Amino acid sequence: MPLPQSDEEALAALAVACAKDPFKFVMAAYPWSEPGGALEKHPGPDDWQADCLKHVRDSLSRDKPIRMAIAGGVGPGKSTLMAWLQDWAMTTSVDTRARVTANTGPQLFTTTWPELLKWRKLSIWAHWFRNGSRQVRSVDPLHSDSWRCDPITWEDTTPEALGGFHNQGKRIFQGIDESSSVPIPIFDAFEQALSDSDTEIIWVILGNPTRATGRFRECFPGGKKSHLWWTRAIDTRTCRMTNKEQIREWIESYGLDSDFVRTRVLSQFPKAGSTQFISAELFAGAADPARDAYVGLNDPFVLGVDVAYEGDDKSVLRARRGLDARSLKPLKFRGLDPWQLAARIAEHHARHHFDAIFVDNGGIGAAVVVRCRDLKLPVRGIDFGAAADRTADGQGIAYFNKAAEMWGFVKEWLPFGMVDNDPELESDLTNREYGYGMKAGRDCIQLERKKDMKSARRGLSSPDDADALALTFAEAVAPSDHSGTYLPAGAASGGMESDYDPLPYPGR
Repeated sequence: MPLPQSDEEALAALAVACAKDPFKFVMAAYPWSEPGGALEKHPGPDDWQADCLKHVRDSLSRDKPIRMAIAGGVGPGKSTLMAWLQDWAMTTSVDTRARVTANTGPQLFTTTWPELLKWRKLSIWAHWFRNGSRQVRSVDPLHSDSWRCDPITWEDTTPEALGGFHNQGKRIFQGIDESSSVPIPIFDAFEQALSDSDTEIIWVILGNPTRATGRFRECFPGGKKSHLWWTRAIDTRTCRMTNKEQIREWIESYGLDSDFVRTRVLSQFPKAGSTQFISAELFAGAADPARDAYVGLNDPFVLGVDVAYEGDDKSVLRARRGLDARSLKPLKFRGLDPWQLAARIAEHHARHHFDAIFVDNGGIGAAVVVRCRDLKLPVRGIDFGAAADRTADGQGIAYFNKAAEMWGFVKEWLPFGMVDNDPELESDLTNREYGYGMKAGRDCIQLERKKDMKSARRGLSSPDDADALALTFAEAVAPSDHSGTYLPAGAASGGMESDYDPLPYPGR
């Protein structure tokens, strides 16, 4: 039974007793099982919620931030957990600074923030704070500015505005709701708050695992940041508050292994995002060191060169011989002018005798192509924006432009090919999204533009590595004796068309 609010000394003592134990706080703060109350039918947190609260209790430290990532489908009480942790963090430590955000302003102010206020009003410590539609502050005038929680909206163009959040020597709480759809720059801005030393820092991110890429996905097993995060994927079939009849209907309608059920019921990330062009599973198979693909004696040796233009972009040289794009490691350069890059290409060719070299012809790439021709290299400039001239094998799938066509051939090749397990290549291949554009009266696959990938909303790098690999599929190249002679199919071969298949795998 909660203590009466009039007994301020007892309340203060209880708050101190709960300062290191959010589970104890949650059990004490709210009117669980109280007859006629809002929680009359609820004895306390669900089992998965209790596990999360106890993890914070057991991990709380001034030396190491707590990073907690929760993936949950429909209705298990994710936002409720965030509300409890924020309420505990604020109530039990004077001058705590807290902030929460979500994927959109409407989500934040119609769902996340109201849930936080709902639980705060149920607390026996509710009168310690003044609740507002845009902030929660201590009622103590000496602490009203330093002891507070704010809902934070973000702008695509100004993620840096979220920086500068510090509370040295005290406590910080920050939460992100519906994290799958929150851009990478927002995560990176929130991460700046982890730099304070001798400070209790609790960072909670949660959401429906709807996207197979992005920072939220990277925090879970298999992701490049998973070593930093404590994670929990909630099987909603076992949760007290979920609609079991609705779950049963979904499983019967879509199947247990469908992405619909994986994301909404099992809280597992989809096998492929709905707009993700190349899945993480495709890359993982091609990068598996156990895969040993067949390479034909006469498979041509092809080099793709993506040319960097500015900033953090890099020029990448990637080679492929049939199904093998792994054996010869890629070369990556920054800051080379066209003549320097052409010299590197010539040096690479002198060592390996490529049958064809396809170079990105856009921007300063045109100068690289010209210089490579001067050096008598078997080079061909490729315009990513040019019209596509091939369709997906056996499917008649049309591509909006040359870039989409080349990436389409990469996607067809990956189930059988071999690539090096390069994190940059993986990121480039699996993060690019796609849609459809109308051309010549039909829907055509259209890749996400590079400038959109690099925007503040997406926060990704230019897909230089993947583009270099894609360039090795720019044109069909005739079978080769590896003498270094460039023979495009149908050219310099007595006028005969070659039937060479650039994707030599079974079933083609």
